[in-house]
Amino acid sequence: MNRFNRQLWQRFWAIAKPYWFSNEKWSARGLLAILLVLALVASGLSVLLSFMNRNLINALEQKNIESFYRSVWIFVGVIVVAIPLVVFFNYIQKKLSLYWRRWLTNQFLNEYFQNRAYYQINSDPNVDNPDQRISEDINSFTKVSLDFLLIVLTSVTTLIGFIGVLGSISLTLVIVLVVYAIAGTVITVLIGKRLIGLNFNQLRKEADFRYGLVHVRDHAESIAFYQGEAQEFEEVKQRFNEAYRNFDRVIAWERNLSFFTTGYNYAIALLPFVVLAPAYFAGQIQLGVVIQAGIAFSQVLSALSVIVSRFEQLSAFAAGVNRLALFDWTLDTASKTLKEGATVIDTVVDSKLALKHITLNTPNYQKILVRDLSVALSPKEGLLIVGQSGCGKSSLLRAIAGLWNAGTGCIIRPKLEEMLFLPQRPYMVLGSLRSQLLYPNTNREILEDKLYLVLQQVNLTDLPERVGGLDAELDWANILSLGEQQRLAFARLLLTQPRYAILDEATSALDSQNEDRLYRQLNKTATTFISVGHRASLVQYHQYVLALTGDTTWQLLPAQSYTFSA
Repeated sequence: MNRFNRQLWQRFWAIAKPYWFSNEKWSARGLLAILLVLALVASGLSVLLSFMNRNLINALEQKNIESFYRSVWIFVGVIVVAIPLVVFFNYIQKKLSLYWRRWLTNQFLNEYFQNRAYYQINSDPNVDNPDQRISEDINSFTKVSLDFLLIVLTSVTTLIGFIGVLGSISLTLVIVLVVYAIAGTVITVLIGKRLIGLNFNQLRKEADFRYGLVHVRDHAESIAFYQGEAQEFEEVKQRFNEAYRNFDRVIAWERNLSFFTTGYNYAIALLPFVVLAPAYFAGQIQLGVVIQAGIAFSQVLSALSVIVSRFEQLSAFAAGVNRLALFDWTLDTASKTLKEGATVIDTVVDSKLALKHITLNTPNYQKILVRDLSVALSPKEGLLIVGQSGCGKSSLLRAIAGLWNAGTGCIIRPKLEEMLFLPQRPYMVLGSLRSQLLYPNTNREILEDKLYLVLQQVNLTDLPERVGGLDAELDWANILSLGEQQRLAFARLLLTQPRYAILDEATSALDSQNEDRLYRQLNKTATTFISVGHRASLVQYHQYVLALTGDTTWQLLPAQSYTFSA
């Protein structure tokens, strides 16, 4: 258990520490210092209120009207001071939590998009639902971390303030309190530690269930065409049932824990009176002192019993810390992890595009796709890659893009900023039609006349009028057909005019006339391009054909001498 606590603390500190030593450290520490001062003042007011309550009870018991009203006015004065103090304490705590969340979210987003980590971890079974970890787990981490920090600090100040009050009343009561708190904490940890693992699983299963629903929404049309409602219903239902069954176990363990904690909390109200009753009946102390002792006992025990009273929340927090720590570690190592003894393809940045003695493996090194491939492209030369499905055509493009590097050999290519990749299903960004055309360089200033001209070149002249103009924002992936999306992607290519373009079946959804129109427009530019395709009609737009056989061998031929096999 000690090892587990130490490991959890190390994971927590690894995530929390950077913010408090970042460029925002002084503002963060300043707000935290204000919170600590307010917590100290609040604890002092709590001690003062206990004495006011004691004086009120004694004045009532003694029927001393003057003392009673004097205590009432002092009580009211303390409340007037306490109201703005409590309000600003809560406000500043939420602001600090918000600032921390903003900084930490930006840090995780930077790691997520750096070196294409989002792509590298996509197939990692240990990291489920990164969207939830960035959006929800970070929010919970910053909020609950501050909550517990302030609870601990408040507990310490409360402990210091009220232990003196209790000690002045009864040492026996202090001893009973300490023994009671230690016993309660030990028993709670023993009973409730199973909740940490259950809460960890619950976060994952809830996220899986939500992702299942999002998946249905994103692929609604395909599911409708296949009439796959029944299967999708069963899949989503299964995900929900897993979350349901795990949560059923969570509440069962919470029930077991509550049997102890409920009785533990009820006994708090009784213990100080049982201990002090003999002294009160003997006339050694007044009723107000007994009441004050009850308040002090409750406050001190609450301070000593943070784990008992908040174990369920702590277990959920610990599960969130573990998820974030695993996510952080995976992001950090996504581009560094290499299988022992494995080799990688070297990449050299140059003005030309060439592959030298490339042997390409799948990322897990289980299969060789192409062996000892060498090919070089001169400017304005087009290369068509053909072969049966699964022979490694798209994989070769991934290697050129730097997404796959398992294997041997060397790829010489320009900077990725000078290349543009067009996949079979174009990526439709969230934004306007103008953003679709300018992606990925959406900050470029291009005259509208040129945008309309490019749309005309790809046979989408009527698109702006149909959707409400260049600045219309729609769900483009669902509004446009696949053929329209491919033509829109070609419009991006014609606007960008990169040095090299990689087209992975980028016209597969188009008829022959539109395909011919796009490739003729592309041939008018200075862009050198590589295409992957299955159509014989594509050969005429390229100078060379690279045929992959599927058994790791290959053949490079001039386009005019290549015969396309059916």
